[in-house]
Order: sequence, then structure tokens, then C-alpha cells
Amino acid sequence: MNYKVAIIGSGTMGSGIAQVAATAGCVVKVFDTKQEALDKSRHSLEKILSRLIEKGRIDEVEKNRIQSNIVYVDQLKELSHTDLTIEAIIEDLEVKKKVFSELEKYISKDSIIASNTSSLSIASIASSLQNPERCIGIHFFNPAPLMKLVEVIPAVQTSQDTVNKVVGVIKEWNKTVAIAKDTPGFIVNRVARPFYGEALRIYEEGIADIITIDTSLKAIGGFRMGPFELMDFIGNDINYTVTETVFKAFYYDPRYKPSFTQKRLSEAGYLGRKSGKGYYEYDEKGIIQTNTSVAKKDTELAQYIFNRVLVMLINEAADALFWNIASAEDIDNAMTKGVNYPKGLLAWADKKGIDWCVNKLDKLYNEYHEDRYRCSPILRRMERENRRFFK
Repeated sequence: MNYKVAIIGSGTMGSGIAQVAATAGCVVKVFDTKQEALDKSRHSLEKILSRLIEKGRIDEVEKNRIQSNIVYVDQLKELSHTDLTIEAIIEDLEVKKKVFSELEKYISKDSIIASNTSSLSIASIASSLQNPERCIGIHFFNPAPLMKLVEVIPAVQTSQDTVNKVVGVIKEWNKTVAIAKDTPGFIVNRVARPFYGEALRIYEEGIADIITIDTSLKAIGGFRMGPFELMDFIGNDINYTVTETVFKAFYYDPRYKPSFTQKRLSEAGYLGRKSGKGYYEYDEKGIIQTNTSVAKKDTELAQYIFNRVLVMLINEAADALFWNIASAEDIDNAMTKGVNYPKGLLAWADKKGIDWCVNKLDKLYNEYHEDRYRCSPILRRMERENRRFFK
């Protein structure tokens, strides 16, 4: 594959995307304004590839091939001869727009410009360009070389030709594509909000402690990490910011309301693994030091926790389908391959029963009388018509 790719930003995500593209045979230029950041990216790739050799995944020849496909540059004009540029910098709309506007001065008119943003408006980013039809969202998940899913998000300005080219490239990179509408959080960061939000709500209500909630969702639901473990892994500052961004972008819909618990932890600097303390305490290697064996052994409570979080996740996935954010297949693929859920949420709804979902949501709504617990119209319609998401 002779595609020429540029990556703006040499942080963890930018470096990961560069590795994916270079492994697929693309010539890649990684741009950053700071030479030390470029050096760190280069050294990080060296360590990753050497580790892959140790594990027998690649050999020395493959390592050299991948490294030779990547060039590190500190001048934006060095990206002039690229077919596809992917920006992976700070989640600041104005900063992204400024970079895109500057980049457009150097590249050809048919070169595609993409943002790896996780929740910002692609239409707004595209508006900074003279040729916005070449702009699109290409959202990788961390770590990019390992996670199979890539969300592709066309803006209202994006041409179909741009969409087709990008989908083709991402598939050639051996990734699973999920096409999403340009709405806050796209698929994953929208649908996953209740995993954190409802777990925090259960904790704040005093129904169960952090360890019991995490243990319940792992033991009964089969999730690899509990919500509090995952928030600590992501970083409470990052997770809170995404939640707040989605909440504001959806005109303060109560379904996405942030938690004061997480806000206070962020303000205190208890960010999780990277700070040594969050919902749990960690050693210098990032291993949990908190005694997690004290989870309450209450089967009924564990089932309640799991059911409540699951039905809220299902409701969010169903509503994404109701509003045509993505297809049912792409929504389930996004959650299993983007955040490693044990089962697609819509397939899970079919298994539990649509009537089960509606009844659980109505029970929560009748108890709280909050719009947070309103049942998606598509679930009510499907129950009435005795339909499933998948045959």
C-alpha cells in the first residue's frame, strides 16, 4: 500500500496510529512542535516493537520495516505530500481548527484531513477549511495497535468520495469500521456513559460500595474491568471531561449528568493509576493496592447492580439506533471491539427480552421520576410489535 499518511501529534494515540499505518505499509510522517515529544515517540515505538519480537509476534526484519516507514518532523509544511492526515492532539476545538486551517495551506486539494477527536463536532472542525468536503472524523481507541474498532464520522460537509476512501484505507489497516453520525460522543463515548454514570449513582445513593459494584459487574456481567477500575485506568480527569462535554453538547440532558464524586476526585488530583490514587490506591507499577476482597457477598444486591447498569446501557444503545446514529450492527461492534464489552448491548437486549428492558426502565422511572430513566421509544415500539434487534 503506497498511501502517504501524516499524523499530527506524537502522544500515545498519535504514535499508536502511526504504528498501525506503518505496519500496513504506509509511508508515515509524525509531526509535533516539540522535538522531545518526537524523540519520546520514537523510543516508545522501539520498545513496543522489541517487546513484540520477544513475544514472537514479529522478527527483526519486520521491526526494521515498520520503523523505516516512519519519519518524524517538526515543521507542518513537511506534510505537504500526504494523501491522508490524521490529527491526534488536545481535545480543544479552537486549537484543532487553527491547526487544520494552517495545514490546508500546504497540502493538495484532494488530500483528506481527519480528526481523531472522541466527542467534538466534525462539522465545526471542517468549517475551518476552504475545502471542508475533505474533512472527516477517524476515531481510534487506545491502544490503537490493539483495539480493532475505528469510528468513521462524516460531517455534513464531507463528500461521499472522502467517506469511501477512508473506509477503504481503515479496512486495509485490518480494522473494523463503524460509521457514526456526527453527534456528541459518536457511538462508544455516548453509549458507554451509563457504565460510569449509573455506577456512580448507585454508589452516591449508598446502595453499594465501589468494590462491590465493580465485582458485581465483572462476576455477573463478564466485564473485564468494573466501572471504577476503568475510570481510574482512563483517568478521572479525562473521563469526567468527556462526560461533561457530552452533557453540555446534548443540551444538558439528565441522562448524561456528570457526578460530583468524580468531579471532586479530579479536583483533588486523584486521577487514578497515573496519580497513584483514584477510587483505588496503586503502586508505582499501577497495580491496585486496595483490598478488593471485601466486596459484599450478596447475590441479590449484585444482580440488582448488574441489571440496573445493563438496562441503562441497553437503553442508550437503543436510543442511538432510534436516532439513526449508527446501524444496529455497528453499535454492537463498536461496544464489543471499541471497549471490549462481553456482548453487544442490542444482542444483550434480545437475550434478556425487550419486555424485560421496558419493565426495568419503567420501574426506575416510577421510582425516581427523572428523565434520566425514560425508556427509548424504540424499545416500547419493539415490545408492542414483538420485535427483536436481530433475527
